[in-house]
Amino acid sequence: MMIVTGDTTRLALTAASFAAYGLACLLPWLRQRKKRAAAKATGSDGWIVAHASQTGTGAELAEQTAATLRLAGIGVRLCEIGALTAETLQQTERILFIASTYGEGDAPDAAAAFADALMARQLPLPRLHYGVLALGDRSYAHFCGFGRALDGWLAAQGAQPLFERIDVDRGAAPAIGLWRQQLSHLAGTSDAPDWGAPAFAPWRLAARHLVNPGSAGAPVYHVELLPETGELPAWQSGDLVQVAAPADPDHPREYSIASIPADGRVHLLVRLHRHDDGSPGVASGWLCAGAAVGATVALRLRQHRRFRLEENFARPLILIGNGSGIAGLRGHLRARAAVGQGRNWLLFGERNAAHDLHYGAELHALRDAGMLERLDLAFSRDQPERLYVQDVLRRQAGALAEWMRQDAAIYVCGSLDGMAGGVDTALRDILGKEQVDALATQGRYRRDVY
Repeated sequence: MMIVTGDTTRLALTAASFAAYGLACLLPWLRQRKKRAAAKATGSDGWIVAHASQTGTGAELAEQTAATLRLAGIGVRLCEIGALTAETLQQTERILFIASTYGEGDAPDAAAAFADALMARQLPLPRLHYGVLALGDRSYAHFCGFGRALDGWLAAQGAQPLFERIDVDRGAAPAIGLWRQQLSHLAGTSDAPDWGAPAFAPWRLAARHLVNPGSAGAPVYHVELLPETGELPAWQSGDLVQVAAPADPDHPREYSIASIPADGRVHLLVRLHRHDDGSPGVASGWLCAGAAVGATVALRLRQHRRFRLEENFARPLILIGNGSGIAGLRGHLRARAAVGQGRNWLLFGERNAAHDLHYGAELHALRDAGMLERLDLAFSRDQPERLYVQDVLRRQAGALAEWMRQDAAIYVCGSLDGMAGGVDTALRDILGKEQVDALATQGRYRRDVY
């Protein structure tokens, strides 16, 4: 229906209403255009999203955070926290930090030098506005320790929080959702890319056998899995799987993959954990005993970029581990052997040579074939004095220094308590603290420890 009127006052009011409506529609578009223009003018340095991640979760959240900001037309530079300098912190106006905690409150390896060098000093940061997403595990005494320390240090330097620090317990969805809400508020948009993790898929427990019969330690099982769809997904050596046990599907457990895609199956090496009351661990109990061969296992693969070979593939490789940590190292050895790369040195420790040399026949075959240049073993209970892998490393200090002069990379996999700490101390004593920190920053010192 068309309304025709000669009333000039009414016509003016109508025109004003249309103009106001048009302006209301135009302003958001202009704001978005301005943001995109500013982003284009400044490259990708409008904001910084900085992450410190040990197993890759923090890096994934950082990528999703950056994608959300870019969708709103905000220029973003994505980097590791360890790459931030004092000058960058002082010159940047907005940084979002995704900070994982490693072990009992420590910074992840790639951020250790940042924590030691920058967070130990005064650094005025009056221009900086920041947000912190702290990732951790409440089962540890110093929950989100590094993220909390980072938040406290930034505030002490005069930096202004954009919002209160958000602490996340083992990837809890509500806390991640709160982070996304804050991003939407900052970006002025409710649009966001999909942050959902890949769904668990049904896999079949194809094979399982005990690898340490007669051992004085806990039973360790070699486990093989196949996707029920029949299509094997791609992964790289160093990657992980997450297993959702039926008794606790909301808290999946992670295991290092001990095989490569050419093997045709995902191999795991699982130690049966028992609690103080004798009850088995939820996931290890399910994989080692609760699930029958042929049973369906809910599983998904996860990239572990901090432990992949990547640019280290062509370098000499020093692999150090103990116990079930041989799983991640075995994956790297198989990947290197598949392309004839034999500059590999394995240092491995366990209890007794007679029972606990996991994949022993395979390791000796690799050595005989020229794919394992050096093999040094430490069995702690085979002599009166305790002998650990870090002790063997100290005895081989000269060889270690020579391999590092040849541009070698170091990968450590196994227990955090005892082995990983002892190895790190030995490396720093032999090579020097500055060199070890530099190796971590360069990606030539990588750890998958638990």
